[in-house]
Amino acid sequence: MNSRGPKPVEITLSDDERARLEAWARRHETAQALALRSRIVLACAEGESNTRVAQRLAVSVPTVGKWRGRFAAERLDGLVDEPRPGRPRTVLDDQVEDVVVKALESAPPDGGTHWSTRQMAAVTGVSQSTVSRVWRAFGLQPHRVEHWKLSKDPLFVEKVRDIVGVYLDPPERAMVLCVDEKSQIQALDRSAATLPMLPGTPARATHDYKRNGTSSLFAALDTASGKVIGSLHSRHRAIEFKKFLQTIDREVPDDLEVHLILENYSTHKTPMIKRWVAAHPRFHFHFTPTGASWLNLVERWFGELTARKLKRGVHRSVRELNADIRDWLEHWNENPKPYVWTKTADQILEAVAAYCKRITASAH
Repeated sequence: MNSRGPKPVEITLSDDERARLEAWARRHETAQALALRSRIVLACAEGESNTRVAQRLAVSVPTVGKWRGRFAAERLDGLVDEPRPGRPRTVLDDQVEDVVVKALESAPPDGGTHWSTRQMAAVTGVSQSTVSRVWRAFGLQPHRVEHWKLSKDPLFVEKVRDIVGVYLDPPERAMVLCVDEKSQIQALDRSAATLPMLPGTPARATHDYKRNGTSSLFAALDTASGKVIGSLHSRHRAIEFKKFLQTIDREVPDDLEVHLILENYSTHKTPMIKRWVAAHPRFHFHFTPTGASWLNLVERWFGELTARKLKRGVHRSVRELNADIRDWLEHWNENPKPYVWTKTADQILEAVAAYCKRITASAH
């Protein structure tokens, strides 16, 4: 038997439309009208008549016809004739722009160095929470400052290419060692015992301390294995550096060349050191550019030593300090972790050039 009235328009759904309608139809608490319309269209897409769809969904036949026709004409947009869930927007684009521009281009009215959310809210007339949301959205953090330094070494490019080349393509039959000294490591004894960590409370150490002398650590990090050759001295002069070179000479097998990545310190270039290197031709020095210690991987290891061993350490004498450092070295070398250099020289130089352009533009 033919149904009365004109034949309903056929509904054919794309995969994206079906996925969106099914998502809308699953809404249980919000936008129930949109959910019902989505279920109507999904049922119509199965080829059912308006009457059958109305019976199944407990709505009127004209309602089914209305939303079938609206979807056929306007697709998904035809179902959405109500405000989407959520509070209406109360902050205008001009207000957002004002908050961002003031944070970037002006100083706070009290003469301070940077804005606070409270100050910005008072000046712009929006709430403090709105200022926080805008700053987060645009990645602005006025309370933070990072330090930077550009090397002024006239041979910066050549030295970067030399050192990165050694990292990424080390010479055959050679050991590459990153060498530096961590000088003036203080043996510090807190004025009271450190209180242990408790649930909800971090460990607590007294702010004041007693100095019990200093020690200097010379270290050579093997870039291939991650092992570290270390030597402790009371001072860090050229004579102590020469002793450390002798230690490296004993530790490295005789059949290997030795390439050292070194800081650009005067103690590494004294006549005594030059004579020693001339008498040991298997040693090759590669100096980092002035002000570019980040090129030396042993600095990363020094950071690990400081954070994991020295920062919270308690030492009543230099002897205790040296014993702790030797213990750290021993444990590190039992399970060494090499630091893998990944950036090419071109990538580094491009990044430095881009940063220079960026800070030059911001300064103007």
